[in-house]
Amino acid sequence: MNKIEVILVDDHHIVCEGITSLLSDSQNITVMGCVRNLSELLIKLRILPIHVILLNTYEPGDHDIDMIRIIQREHPQIKILIMAMTVQESFILRTLKAGAKGFLSKDADRNELIEAIMTVRNGYDYYSKSISSIILKKYLDQPGAASAIRNHPTSSLSDREVEVLKLFAESYTNKEIAEKLFVSIRTVESHKNNIMRKINLKTTVDMVKFAIRNNLIEV
Repeated sequence: MNKIEVILVDDHHIVCEGITSLLSDSQNITVMGCVRNLSELLIKLRILPIHVILLNTYEPGDHDIDMIRIIQREHPQIKILIMAMTVQESFILRTLKAGAKGFLSKDADRNELIEAIMTVRNGYDYYSKSISSIILKKYLDQPGAASAIRNHPTSSLSDREVEVLKLFAESYTNKEIAEKLFVSIRTVESHKNNIMRKINLKTTVDMVKFAIRNNLIEV
């Protein structure tokens, strides 16, 4: 399995060393270096095969948003994960709109950091629990949102089960899903059984039809 290659953006040397140390014994992640600003980052991105950028921000502002937009424009295949020392609703929403794939709060531990990196690398969004609460509250403030969530056909499924459902619908095998999500084949089979039980499906073909009908995948 190829390792996920990560680069850090932080102008505090001791923080870079700390995060690099945290990730040093991960079997799935390699830290390719640390840069202090956008100029240094763009140089590195031209020569290194980076999968995920971990952007640390201490005083959230327009410079962070501009950096995300520039990276998205020049390197759209690279996933951006934000780690913020302060959490502001407006900044969170602006980073996501600009193209960031995930957002971690300062209280994230090593396990959550690894999970977040692996999740965004696989093309999915990741938010710390506190960040998810802010995003959900913002969504629920919109008229009719709470009713839409309750009535959606996937409301009984966990986020991971929806993720697995989408992959089955896109014709991935048990083995391929296990490799993609960094879990065992037995775990994938367990998720599949739970999905079929919860939404009353009988076969994998039924899962594909369900995913298409509910706009979980594009056809």
